[in-house]
Amino acid sequence: MAGNGFQASSYANDRPPSSTGSGEADVNTDPASSGFFTTDFKKHEDLKSMLDSNKDSLKLEAMKRIIGMVAKGKDASDLFPPVVKNVVSKNLEVKKLVYVYLTRYAEEQQDLALLSISTFQRALKDPNQLIRASALRVLSSIRVSVIAPIMMLAIKEAVMDMSPYVRKTAAHAIPKLYSLDPETKDQLIEVLDRLLGDKTTLVAGSAIQAYVEICPERMDLIHKNYRKLCNLLVDVEEWGQVVILNMLTHYCRTQFVSPNQDDKQDESERPFYESSEKDSDDDEDDDDEHEDGDKKKKNEKQSAYIMDPDHRLLLRQSKPLLNSRNAAVVMAVAQLYHHCAPKSEVGTVARSLIRLLRCHREIQYVVLSNIASMTSKRRGIFEPYLKSFYVRSSDPLHVKLLKLEILTSLATETNISTILREFQTYVTSSDKEFAAATIQAIGRCASSIAEVTDACLNGLVRLMSNRDEAVVAESVVVIKKLLQMRPSEHKDIITYMAKMVDKITVPMARASILWLIGEYSERVPKIAPDVLRKMAKNFVNEEDIVKLQVLNLSVKLCITNPKQTKLLCQYVLNLAKYDQNYDIRDRSRFLRQFVLPSDKPCALAKYAKKVFLATKPAPILESNFSSRDSYQLGSLSHLLNMKATGYQDLPEWPSVAPDPSVRNVELPPVWKENREPIKGKKQKQPAADLKSFYSSSSEEEESSEEESDEESEKDGASEEESEEEGTEDSSKEASDEESSEDDTEESSSSSSSSSSEDSSEEESDKEIKKTVKKSVPAKESSVKEKVKPSSGGDLLLDLDDLGPTTTTTSVAAASGGLLTPMAAGTAFVAQTNQAQTRSSNILQGITVPTKTYELLNRLSTGGLTVTYKYTRTISLFSPKMVSLELTFTNSGEAPFTAIRIGEKKIHSGMEIHDFPEIASLGVGASTSVLMGINFNDTTQPASFQLVSEQKTFSLAISAPVGELLQPHTMGEAEFKSQLAKLSGMNENRESCDIPENKRTPEGIYSSVLSVSNVLQVPSSDPDVFTFAAHTLASGTVVLISVRLAGKVAKITVNCEKMVIGTMLIKDLKRALSSPTI
Repeated sequence: MAGNGFQASSYANDRPPSSTGSGEADVNTDPASSGFFTTDFKKHEDLKSMLDSNKDSLKLEAMKRIIGMVAKGKDASDLFPPVVKNVVSKNLEVKKLVYVYLTRYAEEQQDLALLSISTFQRALKDPNQLIRASALRVLSSIRVSVIAPIMMLAIKEAVMDMSPYVRKTAAHAIPKLYSLDPETKDQLIEVLDRLLGDKTTLVAGSAIQAYVEICPERMDLIHKNYRKLCNLLVDVEEWGQVVILNMLTHYCRTQFVSPNQDDKQDESERPFYESSEKDSDDDEDDDDEHEDGDKKKKNEKQSAYIMDPDHRLLLRQSKPLLNSRNAAVVMAVAQLYHHCAPKSEVGTVARSLIRLLRCHREIQYVVLSNIASMTSKRRGIFEPYLKSFYVRSSDPLHVKLLKLEILTSLATETNISTILREFQTYVTSSDKEFAAATIQAIGRCASSIAEVTDACLNGLVRLMSNRDEAVVAESVVVIKKLLQMRPSEHKDIITYMAKMVDKITVPMARASILWLIGEYSERVPKIAPDVLRKMAKNFVNEEDIVKLQVLNLSVKLCITNPKQTKLLCQYVLNLAKYDQNYDIRDRSRFLRQFVLPSDKPCALAKYAKKVFLATKPAPILESNFSSRDSYQLGSLSHLLNMKATGYQDLPEWPSVAPDPSVRNVELPPVWKENREPIKGKKQKQPAADLKSFYSSSSEEEESSEEESDEESEKDGASEEESEEEGTEDSSKEASDEESSEDDTEESSSSSSSSSSEDSSEEESDKEIKKTVKKSVPAKESSVKEKVKPSSGGDLLLDLDDLGPTTTTTSVAAASGGLLTPMAAGTAFVAQTNQAQTRSSNILQGITVPTKTYELLNRLSTGGLTVTYKYTRTISLFSPKMVSLELTFTNSGEAPFTAIRIGEKKIHSGMEIHDFPEIASLGVGASTSVLMGINFNDTTQPASFQLVSEQKTFSLAISAPVGELLQPHTMGEAEFKSQLAKLSGMNENRESCDIPENKRTPEGIYSSVLSVSNVLQVPSSDPDVFTFAAHTLASGTVVLISVRLAGKVAKITVNCEKMVIGTMLIKDLKRALSSPTI
């Protein structure tokens, strides 16, 4: 671009351009004498003269200035004749810019563009692909039906072009020709069919866009290209990915059965206000009514469902796109998973959607709108990211309202206290609309979670004394809705609101209070007539909505308490009879006939009480996004909550899947079948393997189902696989050769397109393997035979490798759940120093009852109780992990199925080893499982989700500091040596009074064991009791000394980790000073 070309004034044409052609304006020129105020000036004269010159440099400069004008939105249509003449220019740069200009104005200047059609047709044969594509683009921009045949021929030629860029331009031209002449649809479909088969990533997105605009109902065009599109998805440009994903979503909904067809509605995904107890009762009744035969058929149907391999292929190939930098691509994948994936896999999109909340406000609004719709149906997947939806002061109002909507939808019994604390801050916001929306959100939480209804009501009542009228008014409206659900329990609130009538000035709030008093006047019989008297006194000055409620109040009180209110009612009706608003006048005439009938009594007067005091249904406080589920997620219609032009409804899942063989592609015979073998090489590979080598991975028929099953198992992260992999890793350490052979066998069996190496390379590989095997000593081979399990040994452990620690495990198991580390350590002490043991104060046979902690209560889970205890044994999963025993008990009325560990949220350095999935826990049944947690020597909680098919629970386990220890064996001399090293800042001292029942060695030992997993160390001093342990994660030594002096115990804890020492000594002091263990 020229330096001053775009800064030139195109309208100062009363002087010739400069020699450089820049046409810079003269600053001293009088504005009144310029061409703006004359009638004979010639616009863009300098540019026209430059375009007519013989110098390519001037033409290029003029075209740059013209394109700059177009880019700025200025009108350059009058330059069309001089520009179109340069379409035959031999300068490539000029020709490109001319085509850009013609693409913009060809539709406006159709007659002049038609004169150059022959030039465009010649340009379609140009050697430069950019010129060919530009000519086709200009030709398709001329909106004249006469040239439709010419456009058709040009498109057919461009589809056969060697350049992918030209074929991409042809795909863009197809919808233009279709809109110009719809009768060419059949011919265009033939052309489109060829484009859809194009294997170039540059063409795929444009071809699918043309398909969607012309014939989205022709699924037969996609069948043979489905697998190719899935495999090319990652490499297609971003906007092409969006188009393909949206099209494949529709395809998936028509060609596969629903992956969730047999799933029962999850409790966490029920409607916002639906009662889980009622549903469970209904399910039990239905189960009693069904016959055994129907149950068997249903079970067979559930077990028969297997996801189609092509369905799995789509989900697997689209998952990597969640990491795309383009928000539209991430949103397209999210809607695909939302509409087409199994419920258990939809949660994978949550993290990527949360990432998009860091983008611009416009993107935030779209993403939050979709998340709000998803949470109304599947709120469980976003519960771990609750803090991401907290409102920031810098957020615009529309983003704040959406976050508020999402927080309300995510509210459960476990997190409602956190959300309500957040809402308390929002209520004080200076933004009145946001504060009012927060109060409505509090009302929704109160109506959906019965445990906090009273607390929310009390909080809303306190808000009625707020200085802000908008807050008070919204509080009154929400309280009115909540009171309709349980009016009999809140008489005091109605009385309080009646007293607030004089202070509240917002019409809607006053009307709500009057409605409440009139509806429940029997509960406040003394206050209601007085409120009517006050309102009648100021009736003329009230707003229309308040006047209507005053009329209703007067009629209701006249029916229930005519003795006190009949005259007041007559007075109010007379005032309303002459009101300026015709609505109020009509209402007064209508109501008068019920309570103050004239000479001709009204036939409905005797039913007045049934008409006005009938029981009204409680209002339903539900999400505004619950009705948007009918629209496809991520579409404009979903965002606007109305059907936009061109929107295609998402089809329903078919009850029976169509024939999957339509997606199989038959390949022509491969040339290698008639190839002669090369001399000196072994033709070892069978023909079937060679054939699979030349077939693309998207066209595999036999192995695709196996691959999809393997991928689904990997995605599910099953416990069995993790255990097998762990044992395989241990076996690899023992025998590298055997594992390498197994790996090669597994890789060759899992992939259908195995490598076709030369036989000479295969032979050389075999020779290398043989030499490696021969070099292995006989001693190692014997060890290998011992390590290798005979059958099914992948899940077993070689207990000989653990050494003496197996004694600890067996003793702990035999003790019936009692903590007995002393029994584990006695043998060690006896072996190392028998003489010292005899003279020391070592105690044996002391047991401490195991403490059991409650993790889930049956009242909050619908019957599932989960408790855990620390086994104080070496974890089978890792020596750094704390071993926990979880006990599940089902006290509910329905079984819990597929209980497992879900998403984990742990700090850096921490680890959680899952327990095996519990397939089913029947009513009244109880089971125990082991899990391991590496707390990394901290007391920070390990948070995770406990997932079942019925519900998802968010849990956190934080271990006491004493459970982070493992008993450490040492003698008295080593204890004193370590004690000398851990003095100074590593030493903590405390003293406490000991109850009389603990002043014995047994009492002190039991108290120390109750709070810490330690081992007693021999001590020659009978009044000093010493213990040793080390931390599980880092192996840091922990030393404990308790010196008994009368009724006072002096406690000393030595540890390099000062935090552990400080917390441990507090626990020891508490245990020793407590009268009970």
